[in-house]
Amino acid sequence: MTDFLITYRGTVYPWHCDHMGHMNVMWYTGKFDEASWFLLSQIGLTRSFLKERNCGVAALQQDITYKRELRAGDIVTVRSNITDIQEKTIRIFHEMRNEETGELSAFANITGVYMDAVARKSQPIPAEIVKQMRSLQSGHKNSYLADPLYTVTGSPLSADEAFETLDQT
Repeated sequence: MTDFLITYRGTVYPWHCDHMGHMNVMWYTGKFDEASWFLLSQIGLTRSFLKERNCGVAALQQDITYKRELRAGDIVTVRSNITDIQEKTIRIFHEMRNEETGELSAFANITGVYMDAVARKSQPIPAEIVKQMRSLQSGHKNSYLADPLYTVTGSPLSADEAFETLDQT
């Protein structure tokens, strides 16, 4: 088990806020996305690694829960960890906190698939990357960690099924 890694720090600017005066949901998504790419780079999935091997990582599912509003001027920190590793998929957990108050503002669970960027098909995550992932994998069993990837009907999806569904949209 490892502690969460700081993957993003930033400020809520006035243009991040909507007509109700708090940070709009699109900016939470953006900050979690930046945190994801930082975390992926820490396990070796850098831009150059992906380009050299014609591979990529695509998001399959993202669930965000909003707990406390953020306003212009608030400083936020995102801490992240890997919660699950399968043959072709990775689950990442992010929590965003107001740095001044320490309050949990939002958290996200993101499931991504490792893929061949040319064939546009999922493929097994390379062993050296899995090893790095395991070094950051969390043993935390927080009550706010979401269930595995599911369809609307409640049936579990494999990485290939989820990617095929994503690719058809």
